[in-house]
Order: sequence, then structure tokens, then C-alpha cells
Amino acid sequence: MNSVSLRQFIRKKNSTPPSLPFSSHGSSSSQNIKRITKTHKSLGILSLISPTTDSTEKRQTRHLRLIQDFLQIPTDQFTRKRGADDFAHSNSSEETLNVLETNFLKEEESRVDASALSRALSLCSSSRSLKSGVQFHCLAIRTGVVGNVYVGSCLITFYSKCCKLCNAYRVFEEMPVKNVVSWTAIIAGFAQEGLVDGCFELYSLMRNSTLKPNDLTFTCILSACTGGGSLGRGRIAHCQAIEMGFDSYVHVANALISMYCKCGNVEDAYHIFERMIGKDNVSWNSMIGGYAQHGLAVQAIDLFEEMKKQRVKPDAITFLSLFSSCRHSGLVKQGQFYFNSMVEHGVKPELDHFACMVDLLGRAGLLEEARDFIVKMPIHPNAIIWGSLLSCCRLHGNVWLGIEAAENKLLLEPESAATHLQLANLYASVGCWDQAARVRKLMKDKCLKTDPGFSWIEVRNEVHRFRAEDWSNWGSTEIAAVVDSLADHMGSLWYDLN
Repeated sequence: MNSVSLRQFIRKKNSTPPSLPFSSHGSSSSQNIKRITKTHKSLGILSLISPTTDSTEKRQTRHLRLIQDFLQIPTDQFTRKRGADDFAHSNSSEETLNVLETNFLKEEESRVDASALSRALSLCSSSRSLKSGVQFHCLAIRTGVVGNVYVGSCLITFYSKCCKLCNAYRVFEEMPVKNVVSWTAIIAGFAQEGLVDGCFELYSLMRNSTLKPNDLTFTCILSACTGGGSLGRGRIAHCQAIEMGFDSYVHVANALISMYCKCGNVEDAYHIFERMIGKDNVSWNSMIGGYAQHGLAVQAIDLFEEMKKQRVKPDAITFLSLFSSCRHSGLVKQGQFYFNSMVEHGVKPELDHFACMVDLLGRAGLLEEARDFIVKMPIHPNAIIWGSLLSCCRLHGNVWLGIEAAENKLLLEPESAATHLQLANLYASVGCWDQAARVRKLMKDKCLKTDPGFSWIEVRNEVHRFRAEDWSNWGSTEIAAVVDSLADHMGSLWYDLN
């Protein structure tokens, strides 16, 4: 698949064109991209720093003059070793931005080398600091290190982490030299957006370029399969990992466990877990969490007990998975026992653990106990905790306690469409239609809309996503006909049985 086709994956995920560097060239071919000069790269970056509402031609002409003047500045103004040292010893993206202002805007004679700039971009990635990262990108162009393979890889990761995949792919295409780090970085960017097909197309292109993927490459691909629920693609990646000998790596095996659990194949996940050598906390947590996801509380508890026998210290995520399995199976006493034992294992309960306990009590119908648990919490409850109580009140038809929970949640999230909808459904469940209509009218007046939930099914290694009343699928008419036929068949059977 060529670069134009890969951009189509991005456009499907992001329907609105990005307004960041390189976006003005998003529709050009790969050959045209390679002919873009350093001046045009700088032009794209300054279009973000100094946006205007003028026409594209006028804006580019004015910026082009600015960039041409800018590129005539002697490089020596940026070539002092102290600047690189300042970057290397910065502890946050804010500090690196201050160094940039000192050495770049004030035109001090400081050198910014590739390693220091790579670290600065990494800090911007971790803090999602788009403005700072773009200025470092501009600095990389000015100092000529933008062609460095590691700076380019850091730029790819930076734009991906900031959810600007189009720009990340733009940087990737324009890199003069690519290595396995570069390919893994762009694959990770596609994986973050759930573009499974794009990840595999990039993987195929990488293999055709004579470069060999590493263990981190497979971890990224498996992560994409996990997020997209693509079992068929995950199996392909698993086979490739076995062929190249990466399946024995602990973090690859952990990714395989998560993938198989998320895609509904717990048996294969446990087979991998059982054969692992040198299991770490992530391994145990992934398997316990997989059991919890599928409501297999007994297996999750047994595995937790085995974990303790192996003298592996459980952490906060371990207990979170354990509580989740208990709440899905209604094991109140077991959940309370393990919650009280957290301190013995040196784990301090956090908001997520309290939320699981509230949900555990609420699902079991112990609504007053759940409310008392919230009141006695040593930390202030968040909207998730009140939302859990609200959902349980709706489940058991406790209107007044549900209203209290909704009011407390709305104090923390006054514009939450989901909370308004839950409250309306709570009223409707007990026949209070006027109140339900009032809440829905309030939602309409505030222009609040909930994000639709999606379901998906995998057919012949292709994942099809759909939601209620979704007619976008090309086979919607045939699907509806089959559903109607099944409904008629069920109706006839019910008639005959009665």
C-alpha cells in the first residue's frame, strides 16, 4: 500500500483536516513530498505559530519571505555547547521551553545537538505539550538536525502522542533515513488511533524495506489488535512473533495475553501465561484482568492466591482486577475481604478501588451500604463513584437515592450528558414520565448529547463496527432481512410452544 492509501486510514479516523505543520501538503503524492525543501518545512511550522485568516497564497508568500530571512541568520548564533547542556539537564517541557526562549529567541550562541533535542521532544511527548514541541521542531529545522533519524523518530512519537497522526506520518515520509525505531514509532502512532489495517500495511512495508522488526514493533502491533478487537490479525502477529523468536520476550507475551483476553479467547491467553518464563506483575495482572473481564471470578481469585504463593507482590492494578471480577459475579464478601487486605500488602486504596467497591455493593442491591461507604471514604468521592451508585439505583429502582447520587455527580460534572440520561432513565424505570421528560428537555436546552456506543464483529479478519440504527454498512439491508427472518421464526416457535 502506498503513502496516499495510508493517509486514507488517517482521514477515516480524523474526518477534519489538521491545521498543524505539513497539513497543506496532505493531499500530495509521495514523490512530491520528497521534493519539499527545508524552507517549506519551516513554512508549515510557522503557520501554526503565527496563524492568520488571509488566503493561502498570501499567507505562504509572506511566510516564505519571513523564512528566507530567517534561514540567512548565521548558524553560529546557535552553536554554543552550553545550550545543549541546558537542554540535557532540563526536567520538564516547561524548562526546555524556557531554554529554547533563552537560546533561540534571544539568539545566543548555543549549539543544540541531536541528543539534547531528542530528549526535549521526549519531554514534550510525555507532557503532551504541542506548542513547545512545535517550537523544537522549528529549532531542529533551523539547526539542520531534523534529518537525524532519532530526532525524526522523536518527532513522530511527539505528534502521535498529541493526536496529530497526519503530521506524524508527514514527518515519517520526509525522513531521509529510517531505522527500526522510526518504523516502530509510526506503527505505534497508528496503533494508538486503533488503525489496525494501517499498522499491518506499515509492517509489510517495513519488511519489504529489508529492515527487521524488533520486539517493540510486535508489542505495538498487538496493542492495535487489542484495541480493535481483531483476533485474526492478532493471530497473524503471534505467528510472526514466533517465527522471529520474540514470543519468549516477557513484554511481548504480556501483549499477547491482553490481546487474546480482549478478543474473547481466554484459553489461549492462559496457555501463553502458563508457558511463560519469568512472569512479572504485568503478566499476572493481565491474566487476572482477563478473567475479570469475562466474569470468571473463581479463576481470577484462584490465580491471585497462586500469585501470593509464588511470592509475587500484588499492586494497585492487581486488586483493581480482583475487585472487578468480584463485582461482576456478585461476590460481596470476597470483595470486602480483599479490600480490607490491601493494607497488609502495602497497597493504599485509591479512587478506582473505592469505585469498584461502591459498584460491588450497589449491584448486589446493598444501596444504603454503598451510600454509607461513600460517606465514610477517607478521600473525596469523584464523579465516577457517584455515577456507579446512580447506575445501581437505576438497576434496582431506588429513585430518591438515585436522585441524590445524580445531584452529587452533576455538582462535579454539570455538563455531563450521560448523567442527565441516567437520571431520565431512572425516572422512566419507575413510571415517572413527566420528570423523565423534564430532564430530557434540560439536555436539549443545554445541547447535551451522549457519545454513541459501538459494537463490532470480526468476519474474515476484517472488523465491522456498528451502533444502534446504523445503516452505514453496505450490507445493512441484508442484515436487517436476516434479523427479521429470525424474529419471525422465534415468534412462530413461541406460538407453537404455547
